[in-house]
Amino acid sequence: MRRSASLQTLLFYGLSGPIIALNVGLLSVLFSYFKHPITILSIAAILAFLLNYPVKFFERARITRTQAVIIVLLVTLTLVVILGITLVPIVIDQTIQLLNKIPDWLTASQANLEQLEEFAQRRRLPFLDLRVLSNQINASIQNLVQQLASSAVGVAGILVSGLLNLVLVVVLAFYMLLYGDRVWYGLINLLPSHIGIPLTVSLQLNFQRFFLSQLLLGLFMIVTLTPIFIGMKIPFALLFATLIGLSELIPFIGATLGISLVTLLVMLQNGWLAVQVALASIFMQQIKDNLLAPKLLGDFIGLNPIWIFVSILMGFEIAGLLGTLVAVPIAGTIKGTFDAIKNNKGGNFVSTVTIPHEPPEDQRN
Repeated sequence: MRRSASLQTLLFYGLSGPIIALNVGLLSVLFSYFKHPITILSIAAILAFLLNYPVKFFERARITRTQAVIIVLLVTLTLVVILGITLVPIVIDQTIQLLNKIPDWLTASQANLEQLEEFAQRRRLPFLDLRVLSNQINASIQNLVQQLASSAVGVAGILVSGLLNLVLVVVLAFYMLLYGDRVWYGLINLLPSHIGIPLTVSLQLNFQRFFLSQLLLGLFMIVTLTPIFIGMKIPFALLFATLIGLSELIPFIGATLGISLVTLLVMLQNGWLAVQVALASIFMQQIKDNLLAPKLLGDFIGLNPIWIFVSILMGFEIAGLLGTLVAVPIAGTIKGTFDAIKNNKGGNFVSTVTIPHEPPEDQRN
């Protein structure tokens, strides 16, 4: 009996690794085939998760769900239009100016490196040969110019495609807010209650709260860094602050990557200014991480940082940027569900979600 149990344990742990690797590979292939519809559905689902908070707020005021969904979508579209008229053109203009400036900055940085090398040679100081680096910089400049020329041709097509995708996302989010509960309840009712209830609660907790918190933290970085960068007379202040704020959507490492990228871009123009940018950004990041993030996020995911990194890497391998955005909440959902099942909390799991066996009466009509 002991040998049989040991053999079963050995087989379980020995085969789990290849099976996981095979599943990751299959998911990656599946995503590559259906990348566009999966991306549209995922973004629409995340938007529906976020908009469900204000929809519930209006429902408490004794407004029907359909009316609440319409009100929330109209308000959201109004805010999007306002941003599209005011801030988005500025960000786009600064992006174009930055792309036009990068070749000049690379050339200036190349000249500075060559002067530094000549100074080290005159002083007989040990220094690396920068000719290889200079050639790579020249190649980067040429590639960048070619990419700018080729991308300029397809700008109209990209804008039209992006507009169509936006319309699809809004329409899908609208229908998910109206009928998503009915579809979800139908799927959950296929599972035992001790699995379905904790899965629903864990999914709601990890996705809704996680993405709402990440958006608020990213907005905090944009709002605080923009006036700081403007006061420091940093070029493209709004663009750089927006870049750092949007990178906050990538969990755990996003803000660090955004700050590093912005610092590197500023360093091409002015090294001391780049140091100031890094210090100001890190200072605001510490305020966010130590004061705001614990109150917004708390410890609801409960994942070890190592597993967070693993989930981000696996998500990127499967679905690229989209995978990195949803990897942590998916991992948190899986962990929360298994913890509830393991602790036999499925029956008395505290839930704010009611899972009926039949759709509500107003949805049947």
